[in-house]
Amino acid sequence: MRTAVRATAAAVLAATLAAATACAAGPEGGAPAGAVAPASPALTSPAPASPAVASPASASLASVPATLSFTGKTLDGTAFNAATLAGRPVVLWFWAPWCATCASQAWTVAEIAPAYRDTVPVVGVAGLGEQKAMTSFVTEFDLGGTTQIDDRAGVLWRRFKVAEQSTFVVLDRTGRVVHKGFLDGEALTRQVETLARG
Repeated sequence: MRTAVRATAAAVLAATLAAATACAAGPEGGAPAGAVAPASPALTSPAPASPAVASPASASLASVPATLSFTGKTLDGTAFNAATLAGRPVVLWFWAPWCATCASQAWTVAEIAPAYRDTVPVVGVAGLGEQKAMTSFVTEFDLGGTTQIDDRAGVLWRRFKVAEQSTFVVLDRTGRVVHKGFLDGEALTRQVETLARG
């Protein structure tokens, strides 16, 4: 009986320490504004979901692929941990505020992203511009309900080898890149619908 109690106490202590470590992960001190830091290599399960992205209970048991092992800040300053997306297909949209193609795609993103928030999260990765212009873009195209990462430093753009805007990087539920490149509104909608069914 005492052995069982000790084992339970040890398990609770280990879980508490792991959670505290996961919560401490974030951008390194002194990093430039908008920098995105890689998550701790020891991170094997996602940290609690930030308000920016709701995470279903099933994702808490999913292992975190290397493609989703990063943290950062959203345009409104909220902490973001991509590990909360593990176990689901994800669409990363790399855009710039002055890009006419991005503007034409923004309406589709604003329309479909809220409908698929829990099954196929669409996450904007804003770069190649100033924060004020990025925030204005989000307001103008009604993208406030979609997570938008502030990547002015270009960390995620380099990590995913994105050379131009507008680029979509589509990950399947295992974190494997299944598409990288341009998608018009119809193709994006089909891609998201297919991932949601699948």
